[in-house]
Amino acid sequence: MSNVLISVVSELKDRFTPYKEWVGTLKEKEVLKADMMAGLTVALVLVPQSMAYAQLANLPAYVGLYASFLPVIISAIFGSSRQLATGPVAIVSLMTAAAIGSMELDQSTAMVYAAFLALMVGFIQVSLGLLRLGILVDFLSHPVVVGFTNAAALIIGSSQVSKIFGLEVEKGEHHYQTVWNIIQGLPDTHMVTLIMGVFSLFLLIYLKKEFPKLPNVLITVVICTVISALLHFEDKGGAVVGVIPAGLPSFSIPTIDSTHFSKLFTTALMIALIGFVEAISVAKAIASQTRQRLSANQELVGQGLGNIASSLTNGYAVSGSFSRSAVNFSADARTGLSSIVTGILVAVTLLFLTPLLYHLPQATLAAVIMMAVAGLVQVKPIKHAWKVHRHDGIIAIVVFFVTLVVAPHLEQGVLVGVVLSLGLFLYRTMSPRLIEVARHEDTTLRGVDRFNLMSSDTVSIFRYDGDLYFANSGYLEGKLLNMVSQKPNLKLVVLDIESADQLDATGEEMLKNLFDRLQSIGVELYIARAKVQIEQALKRSGLYEHIGSARFFRQRTDAVRAAKEIMGDDIDISMYLKPMHKPEAS
Repeated sequence: MSNVLISVVSELKDRFTPYKEWVGTLKEKEVLKADMMAGLTVALVLVPQSMAYAQLANLPAYVGLYASFLPVIISAIFGSSRQLATGPVAIVSLMTAAAIGSMELDQSTAMVYAAFLALMVGFIQVSLGLLRLGILVDFLSHPVVVGFTNAAALIIGSSQVSKIFGLEVEKGEHHYQTVWNIIQGLPDTHMVTLIMGVFSLFLLIYLKKEFPKLPNVLITVVICTVISALLHFEDKGGAVVGVIPAGLPSFSIPTIDSTHFSKLFTTALMIALIGFVEAISVAKAIASQTRQRLSANQELVGQGLGNIASSLTNGYAVSGSFSRSAVNFSADARTGLSSIVTGILVAVTLLFLTPLLYHLPQATLAAVIMMAVAGLVQVKPIKHAWKVHRHDGIIAIVVFFVTLVVAPHLEQGVLVGVVLSLGLFLYRTMSPRLIEVARHEDTTLRGVDRFNLMSSDTVSIFRYDGDLYFANSGYLEGKLLNMVSQKPNLKLVVLDIESADQLDATGEEMLKNLFDRLQSIGVELYIARAKVQIEQALKRSGLYEHIGSARFFRQRTDAVRAAKEIMGDDIDISMYLKPMHKPEAS
């Protein structure tokens, strides 16, 4: 018991001290300098981006800055990736807006609910990490993520159109209704706002194309803010960020009406999983380049603690960012210190630079969001999924359209994708391939029907490509008996179950019934190439003894040779044998 306790304490200590792996390298001046510069570079992108994403979440712009201070530092200290840049991201911001927006709250209450949502996300992620349940994110298959990401990108982009055109439109119950309201409101476009929005888009695109190494977002924000101040954009009816409270966020524990807890929990679970998928995807891509150790469970702890920190400092849910992580990596960040520097620079902005942001146009922030999500709309991955397996393509397409239709209830699109993925997986495994094989001219055992091979009237070797569990046991038994019925003189069936990795009680019962049925009609059943775990399960159940150890073989040809010695001329095995000097293919 004491050894178990020591092991648990040791693991918890490792979970909360991952920074020990890189903190020692900061003694090197080269590493320290590289991290300082990378932190500055990311901060130049994060400050305007975080304000834009807070706007996407229907929260005041400064809430984005709150979520970019302590959460960025905490996630870097307790995560496993040294280059992952945490903070506000587009999809999580959209999901936050969808969850909070459905409750019709005033702005101050919405901020509290957004903070509480981040708290729930944080506790879910930390719990999954400590319990080593990072594998749960695998339920969000690649097609589900691809379909959802494409739909979310379109929803995010279209949600900002009204701010580019300077329109005040009524939000519909579903997002497509809101889009229709925007289209109907186009005649009321505020031209000054439209000019500012189009100019912002132009600057973002032009600077990115002509000067890719420069911080195009920051430069655009600075230019547009200066123009806004000089031309009195606000006085002409243009919307600006306005007053941003100076100083660091205060610490507080958010509380909500208990009746809303269940509504937020589903969204919190979706944000916890989807946000982590985004974070771990970019972390893996970077780790493949740096060859640094990456732990999914440790990253869950880091992201979870970052969300808890965001909640307690009046922020909202955060995650790892694709774009900022790429900037961090390209800026040669070596350790988590780069993110710590980024967080400190955001704090400096909150303390001293907020008055400079008053005249920042809301249309410019909308342009920043639209440009940030433009790269998320990708048809190629959906086409690729279709080519690999049509079921994957169907899942991606269904999730895409369902998410568009049910928005802003985005979690429903994800849930449909997960259920569809599991359903199609069960459908595929319910009818795995069962084929009769015989000796091909290349000396391997191949499908009789596919290669038009000669098989014996008295012996059949069947290869089964699947597990032995409740969903497909009936299929295997029925199909094999039907194939056996086509050979009246059959004396021996060799069942090759090398592909089976799992065996449950239903599969075991099916094997027993199959053996007994064949025995009753004078047909022997031999089992070939069963894996160790399958044999052990059969031994525990007693079926191994019931069938008899003499009927289990490591190779299919061993089975037919053993049967020949017993049955003699009653069976013909010539079409299964090969020259002894050539090894059998598996």
